[in-house]
Parts: sequence; structure tokens; C-alpha cells
Amino acid sequence: MIKNIRLFGLLAITALMISSCANKEKKEVMDMEKVKSEIQAMEDAFAAGEKAKDADAVAVYYSDDAISYGRNSQPIVGKLAITEKFAKNMAIDSTENYNVYKVVDVFAEGKTAVEIGSWTEFDVSGNEKDSGYYMSYFEKRDGAYLCTRDMSMTTSAVKSGM
Repeated sequence: MIKNIRLFGLLAITALMISSCANKEKKEVMDMEKVKSEIQAMEDAFAAGEKAKDADAVAVYYSDDAISYGRNSQPIVGKLAITEKFAKNMAIDSTENYNVYKVVDVFAEGKTAVEIGSWTEFDVSGNEKDSGYYMSYFEKRDGAYLCTRDMSMTTSAVKSGM
């Protein structure tokens, strides 16, 4: 009987040790300010590429398998198609308007991040022409975030009372 109690005790202690080791999953602590700064730098580079009318510079933002959900259009699938869409729009744009993007909020865990941001379009004189919000989903690949999904909206309907 004493052997059975000792054996049961040994098994119970072993089970507790194994379960406590299994539950000590090492959770990475995210430096959210660093993530936010990194994503803001990507937004600034995106805006600079747009202003320079350089579709390839804008496309650096996206992963090869990205999908972009733009305003009043069907989703654009793939980095190549996104680049072509930007190039086409840049080629016909003669306004010299430019956009400013601002990170409003970032949620990150592991190798993914979601950004909620605002954008404002200005004319060449610095007057606000339009504004809105966007959401981007990023995956960290080879040590850098890449946008795999994004979606934007304008607030112009709100401003006009619609």
C-alpha cells in the first residue's frame, strides 16, 4: 500500500512538473512604440513614393500576395497588379496633390500587426482637399513588416452631409 502511495505521489509530481513546463510558454513582449514608429516610417515612404510618382517605391509597402481594397473599386490582387494600378493613376494625375498618412492605432502580436490610420490629401498650396481612414494588416517576413491587406475610405461623404 505504501508503495502504491509513493508511486502515485511520484507520478503526480512528475505530471505537475511536465504540465508546469508546458504552460511556461515564452511570450514575446512587443515594444508597441517601436512597431508604431516602424509602420509610420513605412507610411512616410509610401507617401514619398506617391508624391514622386514612383509606383515601384510605393509597391515596397506590399507583399507579393497582397490584396488592396480601394475606394469605389474591386479589390486589386497581388503586388504586381497593385503596382500597375498605382502607375496608371500616377500617369494620368496632373494635380500635384499629395497625401499624408498618420498612424492612429497599432495592434501587434507575434509576427502580425494591424494599423488603423488616417490620410489627408493636400493640394500643391497645402490646402486640404480630402481625408479619410484606412486599415492595413501586416505580416513580418524576413524581419520586416509587409502589408498583406489594406482598405481605405474617404470622409468626403460625411463632410457633404450624405
